[in-house]
Amino acid sequence: MTDRRKFIKTVGIASVGLIPGLTSYAGSSTRSFISKRPASDKRRFMSSAVEETILEVKKAIADEELAWMFENCFPNTLDTTVTYTEKDGIPFTYVITGDIDAMWLRDSSAQVWPYLPLADKDEKLKKLLKGVIAKQTEFVLLDPYANAFYNDPARISEWKEDLTTMKPGVHEHKWEVDSLCYVIRLAYGYWKNTRDTSSFSRTWQEAMKLIVQTFREQQRMKNDGPYHFQRLAVNPTDSQFGSGYGNPTKKIGLIHSMFRPSDDSTIFPFLVSSNMFAVVSLRQLGEIFGTALANKEMEKECTSFATEIDQILKQYAILQHPTAGKIYPIEIDGFGNALFMDDANVPNLLSLPYIGYCQSTDPIYVNTRRFSLSHANPWFNKGKFGEGIGGPHVGGKKIWPLGLVIQAITSNDNKEIINCLTILKKTHAGTGFIHESYNVDNPQDFSRSWFAWANTIFGELILKLYHEKPEILKIQLG
Repeated sequence: MTDRRKFIKTVGIASVGLIPGLTSYAGSSTRSFISKRPASDKRRFMSSAVEETILEVKKAIADEELAWMFENCFPNTLDTTVTYTEKDGIPFTYVITGDIDAMWLRDSSAQVWPYLPLADKDEKLKKLLKGVIAKQTEFVLLDPYANAFYNDPARISEWKEDLTTMKPGVHEHKWEVDSLCYVIRLAYGYWKNTRDTSSFSRTWQEAMKLIVQTFREQQRMKNDGPYHFQRLAVNPTDSQFGSGYGNPTKKIGLIHSMFRPSDDSTIFPFLVSSNMFAVVSLRQLGEIFGTALANKEMEKECTSFATEIDQILKQYAILQHPTAGKIYPIEIDGFGNALFMDDANVPNLLSLPYIGYCQSTDPIYVNTRRFSLSHANPWFNKGKFGEGIGGPHVGGKKIWPLGLVIQAITSNDNKEIINCLTILKKTHAGTGFIHESYNVDNPQDFSRSWFAWANTIFGELILKLYHEKPEILKIQLG
């Protein structure tokens, strides 16, 4: 059985050398960096704009190994994970997450996100992106509480025995607030980059109204709502407390999320970072309805909902930590209980500027960031091969490269960014790709050799540096 916990080990380079502050594989500068991409006739999708971007950006990267990683990683979603079809002239794009043949709403949005600025340069790519929006719309209407789906509705899920409502076509039925936020984020980003409103069909609008309804249901102001989930599993983070409804909460108006973006269960159901993402997404949805669709009623409903959640967060989700000062906890219950930790998946506390909730200079965020990237965070790990945020999904002594990428994307410090790039360069275990996690003392002990989200967001980081801090890419990393 393949799932996100299966470790896939690979043999890297055996000899070990040292650079200041980081153990590294010796001899990397003498390796021949041959492309790890599939042969052109084996690729799932080809975009002229993406290929031109790869050539352009590679020329600006002084470090040969880093340039090679960018070439491998940036197109990985298009090379290996997409299935494009058309139904009655409407594009539909199914995007698997990598080594699991299922489409996560979150992952699929994040996987194609860096291609949005290239959409107007390549009509084929533009249609593929519209197809992702259409496919996500189809899935939301099927079940807004599910996090992952199959292209074939007749396929039977390996999680069919979960104690929840499993509809045909659903791979997994974990309720994660961020899944629906990512659906809005992609549609909004596509519109902002292309000014194309053709994706905002009546069907899409119906799905968006269902998202708002689902968020309202999960405030649980009158009852527990329709969603519950339990799994007969060895790992406790794969199930939920309270007969599947989660631990008790004081109904303060935040949205309950039974799972984190890592697919791990929440301990306190008010997942702060995901509620913050909902604030951003509802404002974006309000802008779409008000500006692109002239639906002032829905615009008002979305924006007022966003303001409502934001005010509650400011009242309940800024707490005093014993050593870090005033920070955001990852989870609260409304009774005064809170979980002080950070997880590497996005949205997490470290990613708040990335998702658009606050500026990187916001004082509470600055404190929270300092906490997240320190041993005050119980899931911060440090070893011979770098330091960064992990999470309970893969256990102790693990770093998620995804967390290192977000650390660099949200940093204003060139030295910090260079350090993150150096760690990423030294810990891909000779594969040229970004993994889900790796052991801080042994990068050859990693999980998920094919994890398209991590690959593509690494490409997103390199593109951001190319446009905003090109001087960093001119450095030969250690």
